[in-house]
Amino acid sequence: MDGGDTLVRPGSISKMFTWVALMQLIEQGRVSLDDDVNAHIDFEIEPFEGQPITVRDLFRHTPGMSDVGGFTTVNEDELVDHAEWTRNNIPARVTAPGLEAAYSNWGTSLAGYIIEQVSGEPFADYVERHIFTPLGMTSSTFREPLPEALLDRIALGHDLEGGRFTAREFDYYSMVMPAGSATVSGPDMARFMIAMLGDGALDGTRVLSTQSVALLETDTIANAPRLPGMAHGYLVYREAGPRLIGHAGAMRDFRSNMILSPETGTGVFLSILAAPAGRPAQGELSAAITGRLFPQTPAPRWSEAPEAEQFEGRYLVNRRDHSREPHPLMHAVVEAAGPNAITIEALGQTVYFEQIGSGLFEQTTGLREGGPFDQVEFYGEPGAWRLSYGSQPFMNWHYAGPVEDAEADENGADEDGAESGSR
Repeated sequence: MDGGDTLVRPGSISKMFTWVALMQLIEQGRVSLDDDVNAHIDFEIEPFEGQPITVRDLFRHTPGMSDVGGFTTVNEDELVDHAEWTRNNIPARVTAPGLEAAYSNWGTSLAGYIIEQVSGEPFADYVERHIFTPLGMTSSTFREPLPEALLDRIALGHDLEGGRFTAREFDYYSMVMPAGSATVSGPDMARFMIAMLGDGALDGTRVLSTQSVALLETDTIANAPRLPGMAHGYLVYREAGPRLIGHAGAMRDFRSNMILSPETGTGVFLSILAAPAGRPAQGELSAAITGRLFPQTPAPRWSEAPEAEQFEGRYLVNRRDHSREPHPLMHAVVEAAGPNAITIEALGQTVYFEQIGSGLFEQTTGLREGGPFDQVEFYGEPGAWRLSYGSQPFMNWHYAGPVEDAEADENGADEDGAESGSR
């Protein structure tokens, strides 16, 4: 891995190029944030509870749709054009648009579809002509298979077989091209970050107006009342001290993160070629960097009336395929660990949190001096609590029953050999 030359797959960080492209069309007056998406596409998405999906809903991941999968392959012969895939895989509607953030790859793919329809240019061509080339990002592309000039520079995941590492095949994501198929170099990502930190311009070339960059960074919706939420495309990692925005990306072989601090002019991009055992490394390294650059101190602990027991239960994530029975791995199991502390078991990990306010808890497991200190908030009503993580503003969990139900589900899944619902 050569930081100056090797190409990596940033996964969902690709979405930020899509949001910049769509913002360019908004600047030109060809699209508006409050437009019904149907005004810019050649198929129809029915309103839900009388509410259409707007362009703004795409930026903030609030279309109110089920999650969908089935858009990756290692076989080039199985690829479907992203526009065709988007038309033919409209997710089920779950809630009215605009109510809560639930991460939507399909929604970002639809944004790319709008870019094609309005501009008249294929998506990969548009991004190259209007973002990559103007910014001098000569080693970046959305194209799959990779252009021949880039093939020898791509990092590949490996399997350990018979004591030796063997390279895996290239993973295609172009069925949701605008949501995740970019390939980039580290220096190219630096140029993009400098342009965004420079109010949309780099080396005298402007790709966005100052006003458009500010809009992308502006808060939109937060699932939890006291935790960071969504900006326009950006995830808000921290509201102050300083404010941190960015986006993460997860693919089969890569774990990546982009973190921006507009007020200090600081940007961080990292991409780890991670076998399954190494996948937590991206989060740990990101935390180590931000904790060193922008250290925090733990919040004062709560000393009021005990609350932990009332939040016990099984919580089901809102970002999932609602047409399928949820696998236990899509649940978070909350248990009291004393009068003012809880544990949350999710995705095979158990994390300990101590209370810092009414319904608000701060992580203590595995933290280093300087933080960052993740927080979770419970909000709503007893029997209908919702749970949100400060580090995951793009989704939340809904109360789904007592802890005993989760234990029964896990036993059933073990017996039935149910497959994981994660992607």
